[in-house]
Parts: sequence; C-alpha cells; structure tokens
Amino acid sequence: MRRMWVVALLSTCALVAPAHAQKARVKRAIAALDEAAEQRQVRKNTDKYDPIFRKYTKRYFGVGSDWRMFKAQGMAESDLDPRAKSRVGARGIMQLMPSTYGLIRSALPQFGAIENPEWNIAAGILHDRDLWTLWRQKQVPDSALWPFVFAGYNAGEGTIMRARRKASDQRLDDRTWPSIERIAPSVERWRYIETLGYVRKIEANRKAMPPQ
Repeated sequence: MRRMWVVALLSTCALVAPAHAQKARVKRAIAALDEAAEQRQVRKNTDKYDPIFRKYTKRYFGVGSDWRMFKAQGMAESDLDPRAKSRVGARGIMQLMPSTYGLIRSALPQFGAIENPEWNIAAGILHDRDLWTLWRQKQVPDSALWPFVFAGYNAGEGTIMRARRKASDQRLDDRTWPSIERIAPSVERWRYIETLGYVRKIEANRKAMPPQ
C-alpha cells in the first residue's frame, strides 16, 4: 500500500516534468522502497534467534557476558541458516559436526536434533565454553582468549596447540594471538587462511552490531 501511494504521489507531482524524468524519479522511489523492505527483512531474520543466543550465553558464560559474540560466530558459520550443511558435514547455525554434537548430547540427553536451532546454538555456545576453559588452563590471559576460542572451534584445539608450540619455539609469546597469526604459515596441516579469516570475520560481525 505504501509503495502504491508513493508511486501515485510522485506521478502526480511530476506531471509538469518531462516523461523521462518522471519515469526515472518513480523508478528511484520504487528502488528505495524495495531496498528498505529488504533491509527490514534482513533485520528480522538476523534478530530471530537473539533470545536463544541470550539464554545460552547467560547459562554457560554467566550474567553480563556478551551474547553478541556468539551471534557473530553464528553469522560467520552459516549466516544464521539452521538448514546450512558444509561439504564436510557440519550442520546448523553453529555448523557443528555430528560427532561433536553427539558427544554433547550424550552428556546432555535433553538436547534434541542437531537441526533444531535452539539445541544447535546451545551446543555451539557450550563447545565455546569448553574451549574457553581449556585456553584459560593453558595460561592464555582473559584479554586474549576469544581468538583462541574461535580458532579452536574452527580448526580444532590440537591445531592451535601446535601453533602455540611453534610460536614458543620461535621465541614468540604463544599466549597472544598476533604471535599465532605470525607463525601460522609455518604450521603443518593447518588451513590457516581459513581460520585467520574466520576469526577476523567474527570480530567484524560483532563490531557491526548495534549496542546491546
């Protein structure tokens, strides 16, 4: 209705203008309305799972933790598409491997199917929590933890541990992410470009979000 009203108004106001100018003006107005509608739909789709991200961030990381970090991760993983499936079989919004999800579900049998958005997000955040705990135990300071958490999620904690050993061998501070980025090309059996890009994409997604 709004689109028809705008088109009618512009057509009336443009009667004294040349026909080509009138058509161009109407075309621009329609394009602007279509773009605005698309943006509203994108916002609606990306906000759809916010309550779930909030709920399980609070449950596994505590009150006051930034749930948007995990939403940013879900965006990097699947564009928040619960039907997403990777070429290696990772599934859902958080792109969990069925084997990883199976281990989580064996400990928490109340979790449902891996395709269910709530359980998929919950399992992804719980997996992040396990990685958070791991890297804290490995003396990574809290201020530097997030890149290690997300890199471990993407490449496996064993790969990142190998990267840390390589950094230490080269007399770099293996507790800082810039050191890992620096030695990444020399770490065997690591698709490091994918992992480094993944970590940066999550950071960019998070920075692009409005204040909490």
